[in-house]
Amino acid sequence: MRQKTLHQPFEVYVADMDCWNERPLIYHFFEIVRIMDGTGTRETNRNRFRYQPGSIFLFTPLDCRGFDVETPTRFCSIRFSEVFLSEYKTEQDRERVTEWLKQLETIFAHHNRFEELLIRNEGDCQMIASLISLLVAEYAQRQAGHEENLRHLVTLMLNVITRNVHDGRVADTPGEKQALINRVLLHIQRHVADPEKLRVDYLAGQFNLSPSYVGEYFRKYTGESLQNYVASSRIKLVAQRLTHSNLTVSEIANELGYTDESHLSRQFRKHHGTSPTAFRKGLVTV
Repeated sequence: MRQKTLHQPFEVYVADMDCWNERPLIYHFFEIVRIMDGTGTRETNRNRFRYQPGSIFLFTPLDCRGFDVETPTRFCSIRFSEVFLSEYKTEQDRERVTEWLKQLETIFAHHNRFEELLIRNEGDCQMIASLISLLVAEYAQRQAGHEENLRHLVTLMLNVITRNVHDGRVADTPGEKQALINRVLLHIQRHVADPEKLRVDYLAGQFNLSPSYVGEYFRKYTGESLQNYVASSRIKLVAQRLTHSNLTVSEIANELGYTDESHLSRQFRKHHGTSPTAFRKGLVTV
């Protein structure tokens, strides 16, 4: 699978596409895509969703993403790395942004699995459209102080998006069973670094399921085992940390709840066929 990285912490562009060749790719950055014109289908991590003018899609680092274009499509892409949002002067600001990025990953991951982002408030729709226009103009002009202005504009837009997709509850989805599995998946994403909160007995108590039924229930509604989903989610975060941070493998292991560096390395090699160190050194730039 081909991969794509950013050559700088932040990029904005508006483009047209009649088709989507050499896709999907794995991208090593966050991305917000707003469809300006055209129709088709968005594909993310083997999930497919319709798009139309005004649709907004969220992508996290290492998502496999692409588009199946039906009518000529014009879109705006806002791409940024963790580095772009974490360039703050004080330790307090750094800790605040780190926690915010973790929440952002959860929100983006949920919507990549289940649905397009729906901005239900008309005022928020207009605000996001205006912010994107300002971002495009500021990025094109690149006058003095433009980087700080871009950072503030992105942060404001993400705050608007966040209040539309996550207010402490799972977004509405049809059917009680579907809503429950959404809550289970969000819980796993939020606590992927805390093995105790991912134990079968803990999940059973949290979601009022029989311990003996948790695994069967999870496989029924997701098509994969609970153990495999947890392991894959954690490895995805490891890969993100290796790509976007200067943390050592040992520090990543400690952050994400692995027993030690050797445990992380064994699990990483199972998924990627290489060691974390080799993965970090061999990232492909396209």
